Amino acid sequence: MKRLVVKIGSNIIADTKEGLDTKRIYAIAKDIAGLTERGFEVVVVSSGAIAAGMKKLKLKERPKDVKLKQASAAIGQSSLMWAYERSFNEFNKKVAQVLLTRDDFSDRKRYINSKNTFATLLSYNVIPIVNENDTVATDEIMFGDNDNLASLVASMVEAERLIILSDVDGLYTEDPKSHSDAELIEYVEEITPELEAKAKGPGSVVGTGGMYSKLLAAKKAVTHGITVHIVNGRKDGLLYSLMMGKQSGTLFKPKEGRISLRKGWIAYSSRAKGNIILDDGAVKAITQGGKSLLPSGIISVEGNFDIGDAVNCLDAKRNRIAKGLTNYSFSEIQMIKGRKTSEIEKILGYKYSDEVLHRDNLVLV
Repeated sequence: MKRLVVKIGSNIIADTKEGLDTKRIYAIAKDIAGLTERGFEVVVVSSGAIAAGMKKLKLKERPKDVKLKQASAAIGQSSLMWAYERSFNEFNKKVAQVLLTRDDFSDRKRYINSKNTFATLLSYNVIPIVNENDTVATDEIMFGDNDNLASLVASMVEAERLIILSDVDGLYTEDPKSHSDAELIEYVEEITPELEAKAKGPGSVVGTGGMYSKLLAAKKAVTHGITVHIVNGRKDGLLYSLMMGKQSGTLFKPKEGRISLRKGWIAYSSRAKGNIILDDGAVKAITQGGKSLLPSGIISVEGNFDIGDAVNCLDAKRNRIAKGLTNYSFSEIQMIKGRKTSEIEKILGYKYSDEVLHRDNLVLV
C-alpha cells in the first residue's frame, strides 16, 4: 500500500498580504497530483483557515481572542478549500473537506466512522483535505498546530509515510537561521530524550519551524511503523522527487515492532479520564512481565470514569507508566483496590473480570 499523509502548515501557504499563497498551494497540488498518477493515495492535513480569515476580516495580527480566532477560522475555511479545489481541479483531481476534533479520535465509535469515511473517499480517488474544526474546538486552537493531528490521521488511515512540510530543510543540530554552522540531520534512528530536549531548548528551531511539535508527532507515528519525513515545503517538486527515491530533509526510521491499531488508539487517541496509582509489584508485573492489572496492586484511584473508559497507570512517584481501558468504574475500583480477585464478587455482589485492566487493553507509555 502506498498511502501518504502530507501535513502543510500555515507558515508554508499563508501570505501576509493575500491571506493564502495560492501559487504555493498550486505547486504542492501539482506534486500530489503527480503522486496519485503513480498510484499513491494521499491525505492532506492543512492549516491556513485562520490566516485566510484574517485577510477577509482585515486583521493585521493573528487574533489572540479565542472567539475571534474561531470566527476567522469559520470565514477562512471556505477560502482554504476553494484554493485547494481550484488547484487540484487543474489536474482533474477531486478533493473533500474533512474537519476533525479531538473527540473524533477519543470516542471509539466516531473514530471508526472517521476511518471508514477516509477509506471510502480514497476508494473513489478523492483527496481528503483535513483540518481541525477550529470553529468549535477551543482546545485545538490553543494547541497551535496540526502536527499532532497529522500523526493521528496517519495512524487512522494506516499510512505508509507521514511527510511534514516545514519552513526549513529538516531537523538541524542547531537553528540554521541563527547558527551558520548548523548541520542537517538526514537520518534519525530513534527519537531520544536528548534529541527532544535539543529541539525544545533555547536557540533551537522550535521558535521558527515548530520542530519540537514535529518531533512529538514523528515519535507517535514511528510507533505505528510509519516512516516520517520533515522536508522543506517551499521547494517546488521536492515532494514528488522524495517519493521517487531521492533523499531530502530528515527521515525518521519506523519502529520494527509496530503497535497494533487498537493499542495505538488507546495510547494516542483515547482521552484518559482518571488515574490508577499502582504499588511496586504491579508496576513490575506490567512493565516487565507483560501482565494485566489486578485489584491487589492498586494503591488509590483518581478521576470520574466508567467501564470502558481510558485511564492512566501511575507508579508511587506519579510517573505515568501505562494507559488502558478499564473493566470497572471509579467507584467500583475504590471498593476493590488492594483486594484479591477472589474477593471481588463478595465485595461488589458481581464480577465482570478478574482484571481491572486486561493486558490486551493495556499499553506501556
